[in-house]
Amino acid sequence: MEIGQKVRVRRLRDRSPASVIGCLGKIGTIKAYKMVDGSGVGVVVQFDEDKFTTWFFEDELEPVNA
Repeated sequence: MEIGQKVRVRRLRDRSPASVIGCLGKIGTIKAYKMVDGSGVGVVVQFDEDKFTTWFFEDELEPVNA
């Protein structure tokens, strides 16, 4: 996964707030990487329609061919 790539949220690993649950199935753009709990890398995604930004684990996302 690369910065600038379009991705779709396909699942969530953990319990999440309603604002993040609402992102399921939506398409956004990778804006940055984030270190998470010392053992992995998360991906910061911004959604086009409302500019909401949050992070996900890579296995929660799938690339979109746009």
